[in-house]
Amino acid sequence: MNHKLEIINLYKKKISLLKKHNKLYFNNDNPIISDSDYDRLKKEIINLEKKNNFLKKLNLNNKIVGSPPSNKFKKIKHLKPMLSLSNAFNKNDMQDFINKIRNFLNIKDKNIEFSSEPKIDGISATLIYENGILIKGLSRGDGVIGEDILENLKTINEIPKKIKDNNAPSLFEIRGEIYIGKKDFNNIKGNFANPRNAAGGSLRQKDPKETSRIPLKYFAYGFGAVKPMMFNTQAEFLEKIKNWGFSINPLVKVVKNLQEIELQHSQIDSIRSSLDYDIDGLVYKVNDLKLQSRLGNTSNSPRWAIAYKFSAEKAVTKIKDIVIQVGRTGAITPVAKVEPVTVGGVVVSNATLHNEDEIIRKDIRIGDTVKIQRAGDVIPQVISVDKTKRNQDSKKYIFPEKCLCGATTQKEVNKSTKKEDAVRRCLKGYECDFIAREKLKHVVSKDAFNIDGLGKKVIDQFWDLKLIRKPSDIFRINYNKIENLEGWGKLSISNLKKAIDRSKIIDLDRFIFSIGIRHIGQENGKILASFFKSINKFSDLFNEKNRKKILENLIELDGIGQIQIDSINSFFSSNKNVEIVKTLIVELKIINFKAQSKNGKFSNKTIMFTGGFEKMSRSEAKSLVESNGGKVLGKISKKLDILIIGNSKPTKKKIESAKQLNIQIIKEIDWYKLLDL
Repeated sequence: MNHKLEIINLYKKKISLLKKHNKLYFNNDNPIISDSDYDRLKKEIINLEKKNNFLKKLNLNNKIVGSPPSNKFKKIKHLKPMLSLSNAFNKNDMQDFINKIRNFLNIKDKNIEFSSEPKIDGISATLIYENGILIKGLSRGDGVIGEDILENLKTINEIPKKIKDNNAPSLFEIRGEIYIGKKDFNNIKGNFANPRNAAGGSLRQKDPKETSRIPLKYFAYGFGAVKPMMFNTQAEFLEKIKNWGFSINPLVKVVKNLQEIELQHSQIDSIRSSLDYDIDGLVYKVNDLKLQSRLGNTSNSPRWAIAYKFSAEKAVTKIKDIVIQVGRTGAITPVAKVEPVTVGGVVVSNATLHNEDEIIRKDIRIGDTVKIQRAGDVIPQVISVDKTKRNQDSKKYIFPEKCLCGATTQKEVNKSTKKEDAVRRCLKGYECDFIAREKLKHVVSKDAFNIDGLGKKVIDQFWDLKLIRKPSDIFRINYNKIENLEGWGKLSISNLKKAIDRSKIIDLDRFIFSIGIRHIGQENGKILASFFKSINKFSDLFNEKNRKKILENLIELDGIGQIQIDSINSFFSSNKNVEIVKTLIVELKIINFKAQSKNGKFSNKTIMFTGGFEKMSRSEAKSLVESNGGKVLGKISKKLDILIIGNSKPTKKKIESAKQLNIQIIKEIDWYKLLDL
């Protein structure tokens, strides 16, 4: 059984948990986990991506910044997206962060300056000024669209309503963190769970008078859109806005290397309990704004900034039992039932054991005393076993070879490495009730059909009542049978029906993602949708003869590799899967894919690179092509417009193939001329 399959299943579960906690954190201002636990979950996701490059192609971590704004306030689009930050937890993480920056910019030895400041545990907001006048105030929302909370923000006296400098930018989008001081919170803590909850709750009052009763404060820390740009460094930006009357954190500092970063991180950690506001780490940003611009962003975080967090919490408990869970891809995940223990302020009774190999490696047994660490979810992970406290009659845990449905599980063998996977998997697909139920939860999820009111617990309820067994059943629900269920009234049933009816109209890329083909994430769904254009063309995959020819063409797409192609072929080779997808299509109106055209020097052009460049990395080169309207291919074909040859070790075979196909070839020096570098 393939080790990758278990990793993907674990990865997807963590992404789902992250989305759940984002909604509680950003929209409800009522997180059920501590910040360190939330960060641990994000770290686990990032670590999985670091160790397993194939996870990045799933693009499940794409644009997970906040949570969609509620219907309480008017929606407004940020001038520039408010992205989340990636996290570092130790010196090695920070070294990796610095190395990635150097590699991307292709500068190996030069020291890079970083502007740093404490990471406040508050509520992010955007202030938009036109000609010096504050005209808009937005919450973070989902990072792209926020809520109009201008009147509430105006109750914070420290926020300038007007920038008293004629030289200020004509358009200025400032980002800040709203918080309540610890001393002030002590006077009102009977009404709120914590300072962040108090700040978030007051900012989301419909009546600004209610907000004004809470002593809110803020620190400005960054910017979005600025016209005209008038700063060269982050430090210069902070100093300038300080002179304009904005509050900035007094602990901001410029550091020049990893040693200075470590020293500062240690110093701030030692005094954080004495500060009048909660912080959970330090934010480090490349100080040079031109370098920031070159580095750009990933799908959901800037490459030029990182949050270096303080340490998380751990606890010791005892394993009472080990059970298995079945994921939507059939992955069998072992879970330890532990004696309830408080970790980071939350009582937990379950801990993930990841997979069979992990149990064997750590020799985890029922009855063991273990150290656990919260991973951002109520289910933490087992770090280690205290074997000195193990009973003499303890027996090794034997991992079950059968799924909960009774089918024999398998470990797949990786075709490229020839190694057996760590995870066992049930291969019954929809024929396994446990897999089918989890697949339904994926179908209704936010990034798929996004059916509000039809969450995991409701799917479980409807499954047990046999109201839903396959995706098409969602659109054929007998609402009369729901009326008598506890917790379901006329209004909730009406809202559910409206949500399901709305979801019947879906874009092709979301549909492709929703049907749950392994290794096909959101970004892969977009790539495939841009290839097929319509559901009719996509349906050609149902036929074996058509499918073979289509899959041969898919290999040319950048972002679609052999793993994805094999997975698509495997999925549609199942008559059961084809039947389920066909019956689902009948219920829907699937919108054809329309590519967003980007104007630029490479508009509607396909580009491929070979060899290394002297002035930039391959990653930066690819980013420049895409930002200029072009598309990067991974294989030489007639569809290729331009082959760009770097000076360092280009592939001769690619060059010869390009010449034979009369493809335009550009050398590195001419590439720079094209970009005006």
